Amino acid sequence: MASHAKVAQQFARQLFAMSVVDGAVSADRVEGVLQFVEKHKVANPVMVLKAYHRLVSIKLSKSVALVEHSGAVSAATLAAIEAAMSKKYGRTVKAKAEPNPELLAGMRVHVGDDVYESSIAGQLAALAASV
Repeated sequence: MASHAKVAQQFARQLFAMSVVDGAVSADRVEGVLQFVEKHKVANPVMVLKAYHRLVSIKLSKSVALVEHSGAVSAATLAAIEAAMSKKYGRTVKAKAEPNPELLAGMRVHVGDDVYESSIAGQLAALAASV
């Protein structure tokens, strides 16, 4: 007999699959899923929604390039990052700039779990680790 957690995970995956249209999370579909869970008596709704939230968050993080930077970043640089990451991953990736005072110079780009770094802080950390 399957555990409650396993059943909740499976149901969350089914709901998530219905929330993706053309490889992207659809806000309308997510709203529909939430209305369905609210309207119907779903077993273990908190477990299902937590698992569903995790799946949606992971998918959304893969469509955003979080660009941490130490100084100013131009719109042209962000557009170039969007184009490069969209080409690399084969899907639309939007760049979002976020200042990071811990970077001495350069930038760090996160797309999902992937990290691309071109900063002095990263180079110093790599140098320190190799000594």
